[in-house]
Amino acid sequence: MSRSTASSQRRQRSRSTSRYADLEKPKKKKTLSSTSLVSIPNTIKLSMLNSGLISLDKVKLSARDEKNPLSQTMPDKPTELRHFGKLCEQRRKFPILYKLEFQTAVKVETNTCRHATRKANAHKNQNPKCIPYDYNRVVLGKYENIPDTDYINASYVDSLLKPNAYIVTQGPTEDTVLDFWRMVWQENCSAIVMLTKTFDFTKVMCVQYWPPNREKEEIYGDVHITVQSEEELANFHIRTFRLFKVNKDNVVTEERFLLQFHYTEWHSHTCPFSNAILEFRRRVRSVVGTIIKANSQVGPMLVHCNDGGGRSGVYLAIDANMELAEEEDSFHVFGYLKKLRQSRKGLIENVDQYKFVYDTLEEFVICGNSWFPVKELSQRLKEKSLKDNVTKMNSYQREYAQICKQTPRFTIGDCAGGHRGDNREKNRDVLCVPPDNFRPYLTSFQGNSFTDYINAVFVDGYTKPREYIVTEWPLQKTCGEFWSLVYDHECSAIVVLCQPPPNSQQYPSCWPEGRHSKKYGPVFTIDHISHNHYANIKSWIFRINKKVISLTELMAGVKAPPRTVQLFQLICWPMGHKVPTSTNSLVELMNMVERWRQKTDYGPVCVVSPDGRSRAGVYCAANACIEQVIQHGEVDVFQAVKTVRRHRPQLVDNMTEYKYCYDLVLHYVLHYLNKDLKEKK
Repeated sequence: MSRSTASSQRRQRSRSTSRYADLEKPKKKKTLSSTSLVSIPNTIKLSMLNSGLISLDKVKLSARDEKNPLSQTMPDKPTELRHFGKLCEQRRKFPILYKLEFQTAVKVETNTCRHATRKANAHKNQNPKCIPYDYNRVVLGKYENIPDTDYINASYVDSLLKPNAYIVTQGPTEDTVLDFWRMVWQENCSAIVMLTKTFDFTKVMCVQYWPPNREKEEIYGDVHITVQSEEELANFHIRTFRLFKVNKDNVVTEERFLLQFHYTEWHSHTCPFSNAILEFRRRVRSVVGTIIKANSQVGPMLVHCNDGGGRSGVYLAIDANMELAEEEDSFHVFGYLKKLRQSRKGLIENVDQYKFVYDTLEEFVICGNSWFPVKELSQRLKEKSLKDNVTKMNSYQREYAQICKQTPRFTIGDCAGGHRGDNREKNRDVLCVPPDNFRPYLTSFQGNSFTDYINAVFVDGYTKPREYIVTEWPLQKTCGEFWSLVYDHECSAIVVLCQPPPNSQQYPSCWPEGRHSKKYGPVFTIDHISHNHYANIKSWIFRINKKVISLTELMAGVKAPPRTVQLFQLICWPMGHKVPTSTNSLVELMNMVERWRQKTDYGPVCVVSPDGRSRAGVYCAANACIEQVIQHGEVDVFQAVKTVRRHRPQLVDNMTEYKYCYDLVLHYVLHYLNKDLKEKK
């Protein structure tokens, strides 16, 4: 072989080897450098972020570059209310912006926490991630010769208009409740805003730091506390505390009155309903504003959740931005998040909570104040019926369209229980199935073929959460489940809003109309006790007897005491009619139910409609409105209907029912209000 031929073969082998070697090597992923990001248009960049084509770290680096157009998406100055909707729309289109803003703001936590992290103070912190910075912590007056008694896990926080507008603290523990009241007295707090339950699921979130009732008095150090009054609403309670100090002769030397606003329906690591938080904030501000006007020397508002972190930060962000809007017609959500994080560790703990702030403020801008004094009712209804020349819609139509737009939508996964194979045939309409988080579960054992499911949903009232249980007329196979629902959830009354034709196969009889007892399902027997029939309303009092057939319960000696319930049936709302033929009878029915509940234990009201959607929403919403009229002299049909549709979007599902809610409230105000107020006095 010639030298040239051998050399040629070696070169060929070498080329061949390198070709295969290239195939074996993993190819490097092409990524965009931060310098190349600058040249990409902003909208395309955001789309790439949402789809994961660009890493968030690179974008965060480029966002600090003022020449980069991405920095324009993070508002560095207040946004006017008229432009806020566009800002929210942009974030709905590119949700990554919430994360980008949140993670950018979190990086400002750079202050020292030496006092909070001292060994002697560690046990005073519920959560080491939510602690005060040294520069703005609340410093208590020291006890003589006892070190570290000046420490409490609490921080002064500015609003967007006022320095030290708030004190944010954790919920008191057994170890810190004395310090909590020392701070309240020392700082002369204008009000307490409590955003946690005392007990949530299996965890104590906060000790009850006030007396259990009006008869009790509790003493913390030298501060005596009594409860003067308590008002209960569906999502929050308002309590008035009397704080006082006494001398050696037990004579009161100084006293103060302090309001506590306790939001009771905000579970940890979740977000509540925006309209409920806005109503809560309205109540707080109406009182605190009055206190500050009357006494300019009053101290900051005290805000706490369980650890003084996420929920407290959310409330401050909403309150401070709404205060800014009232003064300057603008919001500064991102700017205030940075301020919060510079004021205390852990305020607004995740992106979902940050998004909730945006959503709530947007709802405030869109809906505004929908309530008005009851004395303006007649005039307001006349104005609401006038059509707009441009849109050709009246106020009723505009309001209802807005409600439909803001009603939550549930997925099949949210309503998994009703779509299970063994429950599917228990629904009249598989498109109207309750979400698992808001449905009443059946607990009475009726046999292995029964489940915990019935097509029913909890609905909040004005003064009580889950005040109503809305359900459909039982099917032939679900009458046992219907009585299980009433028994298991201790319903005090059943309201039936229709009268099907007698002997109907579609709507079978589900209570004994004669004087004889009747059995429904394997364990429930219903005894007739008495009845009273009026022109448009029939009523029966029944005793529900339950037979225990579970072997486990029998061996444990479980007893099932009989329960008494009153059933009311409205017979002036014919099948197929959108409204009843007598508004007066429906209002009278509501009054009859309320009088009966006052005699019993105030259990929930089971509201039965033909399909579990029509009629029932009108009953619940109108009841809530009437309670608001009686308690606060206000009318707010818009929010009442939004509330009843939270858990079942199909309630009040047409314009006729929405308008009829207003008519019911007007009828009550004109014919019943003065009489009911006199009876209350």
